[in-house]
Amino acid sequence: MRVIVVGGGVVGTMHAWQAVERGHEVVQIEREAEARGASLRNFGQIWVSGRAGGEELETALRARELWERIGARVPGLGFRATGSLTPVRNAREHAVAEAAAARPDAAARGYELVTAGQARKLNPALRGAFEAALWCERDAAVEPRTAQLHLREALRASGRYTFLPGREVREVVGAGAVRDDHGDVHRGDAVVLATGAWLSGLVRELAPGLPVRRVRLQMMQTAPLGEALTTSVADADSFRYYPAYESDALDALNAGQAQAPVAAAHKMQLLMVQRRDGGLTIGDTHEYEHPFAFDTLEDPYEHLTGVVESFLGRPLPKIRHRWAGVYAQCTDTTRVVHRQQVADGVWLVTGPGGRGMTCSPAIAETTANELGW
Repeated sequence: MRVIVVGGGVVGTMHAWQAVERGHEVVQIEREAEARGASLRNFGQIWVSGRAGGEELETALRARELWERIGARVPGLGFRATGSLTPVRNAREHAVAEAAAARPDAAARGYELVTAGQARKLNPALRGAFEAALWCERDAAVEPRTAQLHLREALRASGRYTFLPGREVREVVGAGAVRDDHGDVHRGDAVVLATGAWLSGLVRELAPGLPVRRVRLQMMQTAPLGEALTTSVADADSFRYYPAYESDALDALNAGQAQAPVAAAHKMQLLMVQRRDGGLTIGDTHEYEHPFAFDTLEDPYEHLTGVVESFLGRPLPKIRHRWAGVYAQCTDTTRVVHRQQVADGVWLVTGPGGRGMTCSPAIAETTANELGW
């Protein structure tokens, strides 16, 4: 079988991986010289802890298993079984963490409510003030800015993979066939459009009324911390954002403890991961209304800096990079992904939202199984 994958981000690359693993030939087409979207502009977290139950959790756990397996074969991914800690500071936040640790699926997520002392043994860099933390053993991390590069190196070694950058697919010209803006036609037994947040042009023509929206975020990265941040770190605002934490205790938190005004205005939470060079990737904000702003704002960065410094008990290293990114999310946020046949032999796979980096291996595996690869 010959598979055409359109899109060079992590979802597209994982579809290429699945096809090559199953013995097929793959041509992957990317409109930029390299992927430039959400697949690079994220934390690199394999984030099991906050996922909703049912299909979403099953997908995240399967993806976590696949990431570890692929990471063992592709060391350049930088797969690290870091786990995560969410420190809590007061009774309301503690109650939400306690309710999460009591969930029926807590063991599958690796949830455990730990004391501040236990948290500092897991992550000695957390020297600030907090009273306990929710530990999630199943969370992990990879290096988002280089993951696709190393995956493609491994795919090329198969002898059945071709990467074509700098080409925008413009038209479906037959069953399993597309034409790019160089005028070249690429024919296969299946075409997968994994175009991320690029929802205009051909995607709009093929799938009008697509139930997917775009979401904008802001993030930053620091100079090396100078010590190991051995786990990912979140704050209690993440309880408000992720469906796994829904409970009566969360309702009480929302009713009795308002977010900081800046955090509320920008729909913020803290997530933080250490990169292999020692720097910290920190975010993030959420903007849902179009048209998006074209500039980045300082207030969210200042808020995040204060939260991080309160957990670390020390000044944050110099901020070296700030950026904004856009990802695609199903308007029904309970859906893991939007997968749709849009033409004969052509499927669109988009809208995983903030789950893209986490769930992409399992999303691609499901596509491959459903298409009979």
